[in-house]
Amino acid sequence: MGDLTVGYAAMLEQFAPQEVVGYTALAEAHGFSGCMAADHFQPWVPAQGQAAFVWNVLTAVGERTRGDLGPGVTCPGYRFHPAIVAQASATLAAMYPGRHWLGLGAGEALNEHVVGGYWPEGPERSLRLFEAVEMIKKLFEASLTGRDVRHSGTYYRMEAARLWTMPAEAPPVLVATAGPVNARRTGRLADGIITVGAPPEKIDGLFAQFERGAREAGKDPEGMLRVLQLHLSWAPTDEQALAQAVEQWPTGGMRFAKGDIRSPHDFAAMAALVRPEDFAGRMVISSDPDVHRSAIQRFVDLGFDRVYLHNVGRNQAEWIEVFGREVLPKLHR
Repeated sequence: MGDLTVGYAAMLEQFAPQEVVGYTALAEAHGFSGCMAADHFQPWVPAQGQAAFVWNVLTAVGERTRGDLGPGVTCPGYRFHPAIVAQASATLAAMYPGRHWLGLGAGEALNEHVVGGYWPEGPERSLRLFEAVEMIKKLFEASLTGRDVRHSGTYYRMEAARLWTMPAEAPPVLVATAGPVNARRTGRLADGIITVGAPPEKIDGLFAQFERGAREAGKDPEGMLRVLQLHLSWAPTDEQALAQAVEQWPTGGMRFAKGDIRSPHDFAAMAALVRPEDFAGRMVISSDPDVHRSAIQRFVDLGFDRVYLHNVGRNQAEWIEVFGREVLPKLHR
């Protein structure tokens, strides 16, 4: 288990690319370390208004900052073949040695359906994800030793190939999951786990399965990364904090699976049904920085190595300054 770092979760579905780069640099100046950037082809709802290409933005962030860089998360296999994801990741890692990690997930139809292919049900999406993880890691390992490698699996094929641009060390591959079965697979196949805020008992269960899978593969889970992405809503008043959650991040109040919804306009129609009380127990909404600090600390105490914070409002600069002054210095392992 490494030292605690608290990074900035950059939402490319909410802000233009130049804004994201500027906010990430500002966050680093105020004590945040690292950037988890969202990979979206479309925003969740039209009110968010953006969806820049994550790899371009991470490159610009790399030039302006010194912390770690990760897409949080990208989906291999629909918009991008896993080999292309591996190439993008290896290039970023070669440009910024020791800073880049690759976050992978099973994807949502919102982003992946745009290429017009078949969109499978959840269990198949998981199988596709973990085949892609195996393929990407195999490609990294072969490329580091100057060898070509092939892949012929259930869902993906790759003819003899290697990555000609590689860092000295392959970037760690992390998998985003919130379910116990996939947490166990993540422990077996990946280098770390990413999840979102959830009740402590659920996090404990995920970690237990993650550790079980790691041990089954002969790995020490204590040396593997545990990453949290935490959505929150802070504003100068409680009323403003609640209003921006409802307007900018209504998905936080939607108590149903969202992976099969294809359009931001469909999300917006569903968002009209979201009420303030729907956020209870799902997102901390408060004007009091200490309320947020206490909530973040509870997650740190569960064993996360890295926490990336996302304030759902447009007030990013003000929030960064307040949290850099009143929250981050008080967090501890």
